[in-house]
Amino acid sequence: MYIVQSLVKVPVEKAEEVIGIYQNRSKLVDAYEGFKSFHLWQNEKRPEELTVHMEWESKETYLKWATSEAFKKVHDLEKNYPDQELAAITPKVTKFKVVAT
Repeated sequence: MYIVQSLVKVPVEKAEEVIGIYQNRSKLVDAYEGFKSFHLWQNEKRPEELTVHMEWESKETYLKWATSEAFKKVHDLEKNYPDQELAAITPKVTKFKVVAT
């Protein structure tokens, strides 16, 4: 299994707006080969910190997604948020190979 996490730090007053965006996400990734799950986590002590957590069957299936037209479409949507302050946020992406369960 392969995990990709993106830590997004948003203005605290916009956290609920960003959560709403993810709750209404396009879900294009959900049908992609090798995709296992998506979660959005909110830090309890720092509510402005949101983590997108995605699980994949393998690094290879993730890389197919990350180089696909569907991936480009999803991320182009993010660049066009009406709120340009949110559109300008760059997440910190971390990738993990699962080595034990």
